[in-house]
Amino acid sequence: MNTKILCALTAMGLLAAAPPALAKERTWTDAKSGKTLSAEFVALSGEKVKLKRPNGSMVEIPLTRLIAADQSFARASAKSGGGGTGGADYPGWRGANRDGHSPDKGLLKEWPEGGPKLLWTFDDCGKGYSAPAVVADRLYYTGTRKGKAEIICVDAKSGKELWSTEIGSDPEDGYNTRWGAGTRGAVTIDGGLAYAINANGDLVCVTADKGTRKWSKSLVDDFGGKIPGWGYSESPLVDGDKVIVTPGGKQGAIVALDKNSGKTLWKSTDLTDSAQYSSIIIAEVKGKRHYVQLFMKSLAGVDAESGELLWKSKWPGRTAVIPTPIYHEGHVYAVSGYGVGCKLVKIDGGDAEEVWSNKTIKNHHGGVIKVGDYVYGFSDGGGLVCQEFMTGEKKWNEKGQGKNKGALHYAEGMLYCVDEQEGSVFLVKATPEGFEETGRFPMPKETELRKGTSGKVWTHPVVIGGKLYLRDQDLVFCLDVKK
Repeated sequence: MNTKILCALTAMGLLAAAPPALAKERTWTDAKSGKTLSAEFVALSGEKVKLKRPNGSMVEIPLTRLIAADQSFARASAKSGGGGTGGADYPGWRGANRDGHSPDKGLLKEWPEGGPKLLWTFDDCGKGYSAPAVVADRLYYTGTRKGKAEIICVDAKSGKELWSTEIGSDPEDGYNTRWGAGTRGAVTIDGGLAYAINANGDLVCVTADKGTRKWSKSLVDDFGGKIPGWGYSESPLVDGDKVIVTPGGKQGAIVALDKNSGKTLWKSTDLTDSAQYSSIIIAEVKGKRHYVQLFMKSLAGVDAESGELLWKSKWPGRTAVIPTPIYHEGHVYAVSGYGVGCKLVKIDGGDAEEVWSNKTIKNHHGGVIKVGDYVYGFSDGGGLVCQEFMTGEKKWNEKGQGKNKGALHYAEGMLYCVDEQEGSVFLVKATPEGFEETGRFPMPKETELRKGTSGKVWTHPVVIGGKLYLRDQDLVFCLDVKK
C-alpha cells in the first residue's frame, strides 16, 4: 500500500485490532499490512469501496488493497448488474473466507418436486473433482482432458467454455488408483489472476481473463515436495501479495511465493511434514497472522510474514487427512476420517492447547462448516451430524439412504448437501434443533467417466448469485435456487 493511502487509512482509524462491529458494521482488512478498519459498506464505485466509519465520516479504499474476503463482500453488497453471479464472487476453495459459506440472500427454502430449474449443462469439464471459483460471471474449474490438466473457464450465464490453459501434463497414473484420475484442487482467483495446482504438483499463475500464463513452479522439483498417494489436492491460498502452498518435505512444508512473479519469499524450514490433502486457512490471533495447515501427524500454524513455526499439535491421522480446518476466535477445529475424529485447540495463548477431542464427526473429505455455535458435516458411519463447536457435544445426527456420506455447503440458513453414492442433492435447515430436510432431487445426469472405477460424486456444491453449481467429473450443472 503506498504511503498516501496508508496515511489516510491510519488517520481514519485503522488499528491493529478493531473494536467489535456494530449492527451494520464489519471489519475490513488491509491485504498487505493486516491492519483493520471497522466500518459500514456504502457503495462500490469502479474499483473503490466507499465505507462509513462509526463517527459518520466517509472513506474510500481501492478494492485491490483489501483481502479477498473483503473484496468478495463488497462485490456481493453492491447492486446487482443482472444475470450471471449477480455481482457476488466466490473466488476459490470454500469461498472468500474458506469457510464454505455463500453470501447469497433471497434463496428458496424449499425445493419443488423434481428440484430447482436446470439452467444449463456443461459437459466437457474433464476428469477431476475440483469445486468452482466464481468471479465476475465466470466459472473456473480444473480438469484433465486428453492427458493434460487444465484450468477451464466457463461463462456463468450460458455454460459455454471461454478458454482453457494447461497446468501441466497428467499421465493419469500413480495417484490414478481405482478412485479415478484428474485434478483435485480448486482454482483461486485474485486481482485478475488465477492460480491452480494439478495432482502432480505443477503450480501455475495465469491471467483470469484469457488464461495467459505468467509463471509456473513445481512443488516437487522446485521445493522438494513428494506427491501424496492420491495426488496433490490443495487449493492455493492468496493473501495480500503472497500465494501460499504446501509442497511438504525437508526444505519446508509450506512456502510463500510472490503472487505476481512466483519468487520464493520464505519456506517454513522448521516445519517439514509431508503434504497431505488439506488446504491452508488464515487465523488472525491477537494481531498476529497465522497460516494453519493439517498434516498426517500434526496440526500446525506458521507466521504469515516469515514462515516461522508458531505452534504445533499432535494429530492421529490415518491413511489420508483431507478436510480444511476451521478457525474462530482463537480456536482451531480439525477433523479427518478413517476413524480419527475431531478436536478443538486453543491457540491464542501462544501454544496449541487442546480443548476437547472425540469421534463425534469423522469426516472423510466432504468438509465441515461452522454456522453460529455449531459445526455440521458428514461423519463416517454417522451420517449428517450437528456438533457444538466449543464443547464437541453432538446435538443430532441423521443417516439412512441418500444421507450417509457426502459434501455440503452453506447459504442463508440452509445446508446444501450432495450424497456421494447416489448423487442426490438435498436441502437441510442448519439448526441444532434437529434434522429437517426441505427438498431433494437427483443429479440431472450421471457421468460416464466414473464407470469402471470406485470414484463417487465428490465435488462440493457451491451457491452464488442465486445459482447452485454441481459437478460430476466432466458434467457441470447450473440450477436456479433464487426465490
